[in-house]
Parts: sequence; structure tokens; C-alpha cells
Amino acid sequence: MQTETSKPWNWLLFPFSSVKAGPDCLYAASVGHGVYQIDAEGSWEKLGDGMPDLANVNRLQLQHDLLHACTSSGLYEWDGNAWENDGLSIPCYQFRKIGGTSYAATEYGLWSKAGSRWEKIACEDKRVYDFINLPQYLIIAHESGISLYDRFMDDWAHFELNASVTSLAVFRGHLIGTSDKGELLIGDKKGRFERIRFGKPFIFSVLAKGNDLYACTDRGLFQLAYILNQITLLSVKLGCPVTDIDLQGDNLHMATLFQGIQTINV
Repeated sequence: MQTETSKPWNWLLFPFSSVKAGPDCLYAASVGHGVYQIDAEGSWEKLGDGMPDLANVNRLQLQHDLLHACTSSGLYEWDGNAWENDGLSIPCYQFRKIGGTSYAATEYGLWSKAGSRWEKIACEDKRVYDFINLPQYLIIAHESGISLYDRFMDDWAHFELNASVTSLAVFRGHLIGTSDKGELLIGDKKGRFERIRFGKPFIFSVLAKGNDLYACTDRGLFQLAYILNQITLLSVKLGCPVTDIDLQGDNLHMATLFQGIQTINV
């Protein structure tokens, strides 16, 4: 394993794609430069063993104390010493473990693993970017819109939006998404979606943290709020493109494209 007692010489130039907060450290993924662990003293250590050199990390997930990397070369799990492929060797964009079942959004649909074997479960002909697994509904964001499976009715509904939907969240009972065109998508609970552009900001993704919903954009980080029954964006941190966030106590950590990992107190 490559150990570094100080920050990489060009760490500020790394375009960071994801950040996750552990109990006593941070994990940060850079596009094309691997995954780093940052300790409480600010020392950086590259977690490189086992990860293909050319793999781009799309997203990190830290669940059940296990760090996973969704990469262009597949899904990887960090065992404390090295990365191990978790059984998927196709491009992966999102991972979650719910109970004893793992779910992965991939280049070739949504996959799940309840034992030792991954299986396709939905949208196998589409590139899937994100999903929400609710007691009644499975909601999938993919390259041409959103698909919704109603478990109680055993029925699918497909919403073709002529855009790739790259992230999903629920905010005050409404399904919220983002498109590859930088739009915010707001569901009206009747199967229709309003597409909104907030001036110049290009919205990369929406992320729920606690009771709040944040929008990562090329102009900075915003918080979504309802004012006069309309969704609006309230600035949290301006001046740099923010690609991902995570909370650690009262600290909000942000992965940025040009200014490293930034932290603000909330």
C-alpha cells in the first residue's frame, strides 16, 4: 500500500468526485487518481492496492463500516489493506446495502445480491445511475428517465424524460431528481415531472443529509427549501464546483473539482 504522510503535491488539482466521512477520518475519491484516506491530523494516505490503475471512481459509499467504490471497472470493497472486487466487473454508479441485500446501479441495469451472487433485477437494457428502495416502491434513475416499481400492485411505470436522470431523492413527499442537462426534476405525485433551471447553475446531483436536501452544482453548494410553495435554492457555499458532500457531526465536507476537499461548519 502506498503511504503518504503529507498531502500529494498536486492534491488541489485533483478533480474530486466523492467524499465520505468515517468515525475518525475522511475518504475522498478523485477522478483518475484513486481513493485517499485523510486522518484527523490532515495526513493523506492513498488506498491503492487492488484498484485498477485506470479505474475512475464515480462514487464512494460507506455503510456498515464497509467502504465501497463504484468505479468504471466495477464495484470494489476496501478490506482495510486492499481493494477487492465485490463480484461486479462492469461500470458501477451507485451502491447501497439495505438489510442483508446489496444493490448496485450499473451500466447494464440494477443488480442485487442477497447471498454470494449478483443478479440483474431491473432495467437491464439501460444505464442506471441511482435508485431509491422504499417499502412500497423501487424507483430507478436511468439514461432515459425514471422507472417505478409498485411492490403492492406488482406493476411498473416508466417515465421517459428524454434525458438521463443522474440522482434521486425524496423531499417533502415529492420525488426530486437531476438530469444530465443540469436541471432539477420535481415530481407532482401524479406521474408528471416539472423541469426547472435555476439561472446559470448546472446541478450535478441532489443529496439528502438528515432532514435537509442539498444540490451540488458547478457554482457551489445549495440547500433546497420551500418558499411560498415553490422550491428554491439557498446558497451554502459558492465559488467552486461541488460534486459530493457528507456530514460528520457539525462539519459538512465537500468534494470539489478544483479546490480539494472543503469543510464548513453547519
